[in-house]
Order: sequence, then structure tokens, then C-alpha cells
Amino acid sequence: MTAPNEQMSKSRELAWRMIRAALRAVDPAEAVRNSLDLTHNRLTVSAPQGTEQTYHLTDYDRVLVVGGGKAGAPMAAAVASVLGNRLTGGMVLVKHEHTLDDPTATGPIEIIEAGHPLPDEAGLQGARKITDLLQSTTARDLILCLISGGGSALVTAPVMGVSLADLQALTQVLLGCGATINDINTIRKHISQLKGGQLARLAAPAPVVSLILSDVVGDPLDVIASGPTVPDPTTFHDAWSVLARYGVADDIPVSIRDHLSAGLAGQVSDTPKPGDPIFDRVQNVIVGSNRLAAWAAAETAELLGFNPVVLSTFIEGEAREVGQMAAGLAKGVICGEAMHPAGKLISKPACLIFGGETTVTLRGNGRGGRNQEMALAAALALTGWEDILIACLATDGADGPTDAAGAFADGFTVARAARLGLDAADFLARNDAYHFFEPLGDLIITGPTRTNVNDLTLILVGV
Repeated sequence: MTAPNEQMSKSRELAWRMIRAALRAVDPAEAVRNSLDLTHNRLTVSAPQGTEQTYHLTDYDRVLVVGGGKAGAPMAAAVASVLGNRLTGGMVLVKHEHTLDDPTATGPIEIIEAGHPLPDEAGLQGARKITDLLQSTTARDLILCLISGGGSALVTAPVMGVSLADLQALTQVLLGCGATINDINTIRKHISQLKGGQLARLAAPAPVVSLILSDVVGDPLDVIASGPTVPDPTTFHDAWSVLARYGVADDIPVSIRDHLSAGLAGQVSDTPKPGDPIFDRVQNVIVGSNRLAAWAAAETAELLGFNPVVLSTFIEGEAREVGQMAAGLAKGVICGEAMHPAGKLISKPACLIFGGETTVTLRGNGRGGRNQEMALAAALALTGWEDILIACLATDGADGPTDAAGAFADGFTVARAARLGLDAADFLARNDAYHFFEPLGDLIITGPTRTNVNDLTLILVGV
């Protein structure tokens, strides 16, 4: 049997190779460049699934770029590299410290740093600049909209009467109650001037091309960054139902509650819906997703000698419960009970992969993120089990309000922590996974990856 320390070192190096492959597969600059082709003043925009549309740039006086998200800077640089002097200008909002080392790479596109997950004043001012620019557009302008994860918080354009402080308070309440990103964005769309198709409405009659890096389970266009360029199927009633379901209607700011109530009463116009003619001039293209990252990890796992299985990219739920599930899947492989979707047993060495986005219900005042909490729950469930490593990470490199992307867990994690006087169950109870994994050296630190396609979990068995 391999010694525990030697086994951990080997399995982690293999996991890191898979992680790096997954992140390369969803590099935002490459994804955008692969979707754009400029030949003789004809800009062709194509989707990975094969659809394409061509724009004759001689028909336009200006080509403008707007948008927001953690991957905004490399996406903007890719657009600038393709369009060159045909690009007029624009602005894209990114998370603080998510700019490029070379600020000239984005050409005339201004990159504005703003707050995430809590919106800040920089995001408010940046969104106003985007709003002012779009209000000046005509049918002789072509708008390229760059959308990636985090765009909802970064591009902050609240309706009249709702302040930045109100938005910040709302975000804290929704994050704290365990609301899903779909639920959060349903409310955001109904208190915004740009979300829920309203960016497209503001830009009309200019045609809009949205290049989208998906960070939402299942890639629903209306949910990614709150769908600024797609029809919004949700209503004020849906937004209010979210508050009722989580029991937080009385906890949100009065200004937001009053606006949603006015919408319910028909006193405020709803977001643009499917069938609205403004979307006839909009092309939405998903250029990268969690699925592509998971497949890349699986391909690398196979090259490294593993039997890879991508289980799903639709995993949601409470982080600690998903962590227990991940441990259970690993045990199933060890015991010869795990079945491949094709109907055969999954043999060792195996690499099970799933993606999605979990949530955390705050029970304590610790520090961490959903992936670290998932890893901690997995570590508790794996105690005493050998030949298993679980890696949980956020593809953007920042899990919750921390500098870690996630964490590693194995059958020795809890015992190693105990030798340092750390009680794993206590840290989990206080939502303090970061301070549990930090002294163990088990945090996954990638730094800002400048991409964001949800979370990945890798389960290595029989290394």
C-alpha cells in the first residue's frame, strides 16, 4: 500500500493536471476568438453548435462593446484583437483584480473594476456609463455585449428609488438564506434597468450580438448575468414568490419590497417577454460552459490512465449534502458497486466528474465558500477511507469571499486536522471551511482565472 503522504502527493498532482486542462478549455479569450471571424469587412459570429450570422461592417458607423462579468477583460481583449481599428470603443465591468497585465490589450474598450458578489459604487457608475452609451445608439451601430459570470452583481443599474445600499442588503439576505442563482436573478431582473432583456430594449434599434460565457447550470440564457439581452420569462409575481419561499420578504429593504409590490399591482411595466420584436435584432451565442470544462478534465483523466465518467453538469443543492454524496460515490467505486451510465461497473482507477453550483445556508460566522464547505463535508464522510481524493473548486478561482478556489479532501484529512487541534465537525457547523483547510495546506489556490463556468468536482478513486 502507498504511504498516505506519498499517495496524497501523487493524487493531487494528477488532480491539478485535470484542473489545469479544464480551465484551459474555457479560456474566455480563446472562446471569443473561436466565435469571431473578420474577413473583408464581414464579421461572422458562430456558435459551437454550428449556427452563424454575418454582419457587414460597412453598414455600421460604430462598433461598440459593452458588458460585464469576471471574464470580461480577456473577452474584450479577444474582440479587440479580431476587430482592430474597426472597433469604436465601449466599456466592460469586471471584478476587482480581474483586469489584464497589459491594459492596452483591450484597445479602445474601457475596463472598469467593480464589486462582486456585493455590488459597489464603481459598478453603479460603470453601469450608468453603459446606460448613457446605449441611449445614444441607432440602427447604424453594432453592439457587441460580453457576458460572463458575475455580471449581475457587477453591472448595477437599479430602478429609481432603489439605492446601492439597498442592493447590497438584498444580496446579503439572498446569499444568506441559500437562494439559488436562478432565484436571485429573478429578483435582480425586476429591480434593474438593464437586466432581463432591458439592455437589448435600451440599445434598440441597434443590432446586438451577445457573446456569453455561461456560469449557470444548464446554460439558461435568461439566467446568465440575469439575461440582459434575452426575453425574460419571469414576472413580478415570480420575484415575489422567491421572497415568500425563503421567508425573507420582511428582511429586504423597503424600497425593493415597494417596487415589487407596485409591479404585482401592474403599476410598473414588466421586463420584455418572448415574442417582443426588439429581440429580432439580437443574436445570443454561448461560447463556453461548464460542460466543456468537465469534458476537458475527463479527456485528461483518460490520458493519465483513469476511467473517467462525467456524471452531470446539473448538480445543485446544499453544499454539505453534495459533499456527502460525492464521498458516497467514491465509496461505491471502492466497493465495486458504482455503475457507469452505459450499464457497466466503474473500475479503478476512476475519475468521476460533476459540475454545477451548490448553495450554502449560513449557520455560523466563519469564512469559506460553497466548494470549501462541500470538501469539508466530504472529508468527514471519507474518514478512514483510503485511495480517494476529492477536489472541489470554483472555476473563477474565488470560492465565496476568499482567495481560494476550493479545497482537497481525502480519508486522512480529518485525522491530520485533529493532530493540529482542529475539530472538522465544529468548523463545518460554523461555516468556517477556509480556516480549517488553510493550516492543512489543502486549499486549492489558482488565483483569478479570468473565466467562470460554475464549479467542478473531481473524485479520484484508486490512485
